[in-house]
Amino acid sequence: MNLTPVQEERLQRLKHRMKVYFDPSRRDHQEALKALWHATYPDQELEGLISEQWKDMGWQGRDPSTDFRGAGFISLENLLFFAKTFSASFQRLLNKQCGNRATWEYPFAVAGVNITFMIMQMLDLQSTKPRTFVRAIFIQMLSEDEWAFDLLYCVAFVVMDKQWLDKNASYMDFNEVLKSTRAQLERELMLDDVIRIEDMPSYSLLC
Repeated sequence: MNLTPVQEERLQRLKHRMKVYFDPSRRDHQEALKALWHATYPDQELEGLISEQWKDMGWQGRDPSTDFRGAGFISLENLLFFAKTFSASFQRLLNKQCGNRATWEYPFAVAGVNITFMIMQMLDLQSTKPRTFVRAIFIQMLSEDEWAFDLLYCVAFVVMDKQWLDKNASYMDFNEVLKSTRAQLERELMLDDVIRIEDMPSYSLLC
């Protein structure tokens, strides 16, 4: 597949984002974490970057920086993009407002990191040679919208939550739900009339 200059530039920028580890000592990473808090809880003051408050968002402990190991800084960027771009959907999923929920629910923020990692694997962007058709389709989408990855993340999150409810899933089922979410995303990306992320049928779940 011969890339256009725009596709090449945007792909390289996205690959660079994927390689950035979360560094709790970096000021810009600290500020991004604070921005996520304020976008999530605009009326609630954050006590500190290490605080019991983070557990309310679905981090495993008092220090959210320890949960970014799997997907790096881009997973924080994805959560922040979701919170700012589709705030109603973000709050709905965060607060588990729809459907009959399990007693043992998935932790929201940690689920978000897992979704980022799943999309990175699905798109296989770090390999030197394209191995999947989905990757080629996505690179075409990048030329339409530089934020295609972040938009796909938002779609993936709402698809995952819908599948969670449809399957009456509990925490132990999370990996299975993630697999079926990936399968649905791949099916939708390969539909003939899907040119942009906004064309995916599940995009309509976002509000």
